[in-house]
Amino acid sequence: MSTRYEKGLETLRSYTDEEKGTNHFELMKALEDIAPDLGTYIIEFAYGDIYNRDHLSKQSRALTVLSSLVTQGSGSLPQLELHINTALNAGLLEKEIIESMMQLIPYVGFPSVINALTQARKVFQERTEKAMA
Repeated sequence: MSTRYEKGLETLRSYTDEEKGTNHFELMKALEDIAPDLGTYIIEFAYGDIYNRDHLSKQSRALTVLSSLVTQGSGSLPQLELHINTALNAGLLEKEIIESMMQLIPYVGFPSVINALTQARKVFQERTEKAMA
């Protein structure tokens, strides 16, 4: 890849399954009218630079992001939904996502983890329904 944008776009696509739930492309499109540069920042910086660093697997990156979003609390639930889908697309199992959230109880408390697990259940159910359709 010759540019950060192209590299980031390729990486983002590797985490995205447009048939299986909310994705970054929908988010960028929804906010394009008020924040036209947001998509470029997500693609170039987050996925072009950060997600292409060495030493972490796709699954480890996805768990790290999920943990961060859970610790941010209920204000990040829409992003948590997005990244639960991303984590599943990266190859994580539902049980791994659930257990990583449970691991956070001593550090962030029950309310944040309960909210995250509720969001995870929603994503799991939506994906199951789409797979059965």
